[in-house]
Amino acid sequence: MDTVSHLLRLARLEASLDKRCLLGGSTRMDVAPHAVRQAPFHILLEGTCRFETGGTTLDLRPGDVVIVPRGGPHRVTTPGHGAVNGVTETPGTAFATTRSDDAGVPVIDLFCGHFTFGAGAGAILFDSLPEPLHVSFGQSPETDGVLRMLSTLMRDEAARDSDGTAAILSALCTALLAMMLRTSRGCVTDASLWTAVPDERIGQAIARIVSNPGDDWSIERLARDAAMSRATFIRRFVRATGLTVGAFLARIRLMTASELLLTTDSTIATIAGSVGYQSESAFSRSFRGATGMTPARFRKAPGLGAKDSTSPTRRPVGSATSGR
Repeated sequence: MDTVSHLLRLARLEASLDKRCLLGGSTRMDVAPHAVRQAPFHILLEGTCRFETGGTTLDLRPGDVVIVPRGGPHRVTTPGHGAVNGVTETPGTAFATTRSDDAGVPVIDLFCGHFTFGAGAGAILFDSLPEPLHVSFGQSPETDGVLRMLSTLMRDEAARDSDGTAAILSALCTALLAMMLRTSRGCVTDASLWTAVPDERIGQAIARIVSNPGDDWSIERLARDAAMSRATFIRRFVRATGLTVGAFLARIRLMTASELLLTTDSTIATIAGSVGYQSESAFSRSFRGATGMTPARFRKAPGLGAKDSTSPTRRPVGSATSGR
């Protein structure tokens, strides 16, 4: 399985389209903080608007997608010179429709929703993404064409708003996230997006680690496989991912371990060894630092998946989930 597909499966991801915003000029829409393990997203299909969160301001154009991985409060404003309008929401079968209070002619068509993800691998993955993550699919003919196709499907399904609409829109939003995680050409954030490394040899090293996180991934081995000197590999890895090799390896190992804790009956010591830790205590310290819970507590806690992980199907560690 490819890296992005594998990561999204580990994340126990679900997507929900909450509303379609057809806003007129000079309108402000404030979005409250989302719940834990929820990341709001916005897809601009037509028009231009301004997006603000945590001191970051983005001017969005058609084909732009923004995700707020940590779920913080943010604001969307449309251009205009009149009195600032608020918004009014009208419930629908699958999602709400939001319009400006003055019912002005829409100047933007904006789809808004959120991703919900698991407490282990999902939380680690989303915490590793830039805040906010901003990708412009309109920057190249290839990605622009794909987005146009997706936007047509979303608009057609939104207009239908009937049985199955919520599931179809959820699948389309998940597909859009996968496209974001695998693209570097349209990523306009200042931070590195390690899921879309443009350096081919570093990307191959990442894929090998994700596929087999429990292997002995020394820098010397990775550099040798990539046909680079140790110093060159380290420099190019950090430049491409924004992470040291050790930090990246720990992240992938913990994401895999969290899935094993939920889906196997293996002991914590066995899981620690299967993902490359030399001792259970070292694994437990690292896991708690990343998730805020010990492995034992994580395994017993309810609702750790996107919806509920209290009754996962359990398999032995040697299964495909372990990546070995």
